[in-house]
Amino acid sequence: MTRRHRDAADGLVIDPCPGFAKVYVAVVQSLFHGIFGREASVVASAPGRVNLIGEHTDYNGGAVLPAVIPRRTTVALARRDDRRMCVHTTFGGAATTYDLGAETRRRDCFDYVQGCTWALAEAGVAVPGCDVAIDSTVPAGSGLSSSAALEVSLLRALRELGGLTFDDVALARIAHRAEHGFVGAKVGLMDQMAVSLADETAALFLDTRTLATERVPLPATAEVAVIDSGVRHALVAGGYNMRRDECERAAAALGVPELCRLGTDALDRIAELPAPLDRRARHVVTEHARVGQAVAALRAADLARIGALFAASHASQRDDYEVSVPAVDRLVALAAAMPHVHGARLTGGGFGGSIVLLVERGRAAAVAADVVARDRTAGGASSVVVPVTT
Repeated sequence: MTRRHRDAADGLVIDPCPGFAKVYVAVVQSLFHGIFGREASVVASAPGRVNLIGEHTDYNGGAVLPAVIPRRTTVALARRDDRRMCVHTTFGGAATTYDLGAETRRRDCFDYVQGCTWALAEAGVAVPGCDVAIDSTVPAGSGLSSSAALEVSLLRALRELGGLTFDDVALARIAHRAEHGFVGAKVGLMDQMAVSLADETAALFLDTRTLATERVPLPATAEVAVIDSGVRHALVAGGYNMRRDECERAAAALGVPELCRLGTDALDRIAELPAPLDRRARHVVTEHARVGQAVAALRAADLARIGALFAASHASQRDDYEVSVPAVDRLVALAAAMPHVHGARLTGGGFGGSIVLLVERGRAAAVAADVVARDRTAGGASSVVVPVTT
């Protein structure tokens, strides 16, 4: 549940997670005051996410299992007297100003801001002009939903500023509309739903067809690590949209509205599809099945089974869906060979990005640092994202 409190500057802070650190608020409030010479009236935050398993199933009507990470995007804003949005960030293009109702794609980080005001207008919501400052510790292009964190944090702030009543699911849908309809990335709904609904206490099982959710705690003996490969991806310009088109063609050829309406008993039919549609559909159907198996394994604390599912998921992404890259494959191999690692796999949209590890509790920081050191010795450019290092 989203929490609200007044900070020392008497601005309203939207505090969606128990671990929402005061330092995030302080940084963005200071940024706002330094730029605009006044105090922000609302500060809102949203986390990045890592997907434990269930890759490329969300836009195929399947299940996913994301969890939030202790990296956040934080937005401070205050109302203006005109219909302009004046936006400053600590990343990307630094600053821009645009008129509400005249949003125009420019293929940079500000498209996500413009997409949100555009999507709100499409939904019949009047947005006031605002001064906006945005700070983020979610690495962009790393497969950890930096775009969804920006969208959800901004929409939370605008919802509070305008006294709007739409709930967190509706907010996720508006954020998805911004990214899909305005930015042009044909992402599924997982990122926005996870960032809007999940908290730090558990993973979030999500059925993307029905939007049913269930919290799934990690076993007490395990913890998550995330390593950024250093290879940036671009979901709009890259192969992501092509994969979605291939899935739609495969579903049409198989006579179903979405590939995840099929079970693994349809693999013989899938094998008859022309290449590469056969491989794309095989990945989606088997990955959807792996999500349910992973939830059961987590509940049973069967970490060996989780490791096998992680390995199968990565191989399927590499060979059938073809969204991994050599730098990521190297990281996964290094991590999987380490003591105390139960499983490792590519997470996120692929074409670069990050890997997720399930590690023996208390070992994540040391293991992740060791993997990165070995990767850099081999010429990689990886870095630890979770656990957060100073």
